[in-house]
Amino acid sequence: MEKINLEKKKASRSKSTSPKTTKKKGECKIFVIDTSVILYNHDAIMSFEDNDVAVPITVLEELDQFKKGNDTKNFEAREFTRKLDTLSKSTSLKDWVPLGNPKGGRIRVVMNKPNGLDATQVFGEDKPDHRILNTALYLARENPERRVVLVSKDINLRIKAKSLNMAAEDFETGKVKNVDELYSGKSEVILQENTVIDLLYEKGSCNPALADLKNPLPNHYYIIKSSNSSVLAYYNPITRLIERIDKRTIQKITPRNAEQVFALDAILNPDIKLVTLQGVAGTGKTLLALAGALEQRNNYEQLFVARPIIPLSNRDIGFLPGDVNSKISPYMEPLYDNLKFIHSQYREKDKEFKNITEALDKEHIVVAPLAYIRGRSLSNIIFIIDEAQNLTPHEVKTIITRAGENTKMIFTGDIFQIDTPYLDSQSNGLSYLIDRVKGNKIYAHVRLEKGERSELANLANNL
Repeated sequence: MEKINLEKKKASRSKSTSPKTTKKKGECKIFVIDTSVILYNHDAIMSFEDNDVAVPITVLEELDQFKKGNDTKNFEAREFTRKLDTLSKSTSLKDWVPLGNPKGGRIRVVMNKPNGLDATQVFGEDKPDHRILNTALYLARENPERRVVLVSKDINLRIKAKSLNMAAEDFETGKVKNVDELYSGKSEVILQENTVIDLLYEKGSCNPALADLKNPLPNHYYIIKSSNSSVLAYYNPITRLIERIDKRTIQKITPRNAEQVFALDAILNPDIKLVTLQGVAGTGKTLLALAGALEQRNNYEQLFVARPIIPLSNRDIGFLPGDVNSKISPYMEPLYDNLKFIHSQYREKDKEFKNITEALDKEHIVVAPLAYIRGRSLSNIIFIIDEAQNLTPHEVKTIITRAGENTKMIFTGDIFQIDTPYLDSQSNGLSYLIDRVKGNKIYAHVRLEKGERSELANLANNL
């Protein structure tokens, strides 16, 4: 009897301490993903841990419209379709299929099966968004014991889902948690005495400890002040010293504030290979980037200036009249405006005026849509990416992975002025880049806050 009791206790103890390997059926959620999520990141289906992912057949029909083209969304659509094809090699997607995710999870393509509440009737129109809602409603009825969540980058679709009492969420992977605390790249240091400031003016550098700076980030910029003096400086990760920065006039462009001095220093520093400049309209981001790049063009084979094309009213540029140059010219005009401004600082007889003209003619300076770089290896190039807030994190990664030997990249943009419908200040590629790359010794960032375009532009930004 005693032996049996011991065995029972041992078995009970073994059972209670064994690790939990699987969730109960009702604990795993079903995430229904919208087309916008896949176009944002084709690998999004791998981001839901051990939960299941449902793809409405309507999403596949919408992706079919995006499979042709050279834009990033076309690439994302094709990659997702290939991924889905690989997962379905040996089985049907009508039933749940393992995702191949180390954490678990399954995927399934769900047909439109409206029964009961019908979104197309509720909203009075049969359109893809409403058919996707019907798929989510069907899954919720089919799996009453499980939580079904619609995941979409489309805020209107999420609101419609919630109006039907359905759980709906944004795709959070790649989002910066708090953009108000996003890295600014600069700090103000107040000192009681002038000792450090005098040392920086006398020798050009000092130990961070003397300014009471502990563990400074690489290439972080400082405005160091005392009661009657100040100096601009940055932390050099190579020398491990705080070094003075002097205001410089480049291409007849003179910085008007400390932030612009920092930005120009980062652009001109050969040890910094990646620069981000973030700020509202009129802070000088693009102009400084162009002036700094032109100053260094002899160090590179080509200056490439690009920006993403965001068609007006979400219509593709193919609808516009004319050849390809006529179609893209209006979108590139802001870049040409800045280039023309620098060009206009010189007289026609000046050597620099002729050099810029010749560089444009011989395509040593190239202004083009960002889509044109896909597949290219960008070696020995200084590359400016304007309006980077309109890129997804995956697009930013794709651009940076194009960088070859002796390439420098400068991203500029305003994270609060986004022109694409499925991005916001938290999910855009520029915010993500700033948040993820800070602290790297070949990276520098400056947030420009003071507008210098005009008094009128400042009024608009402030009010």
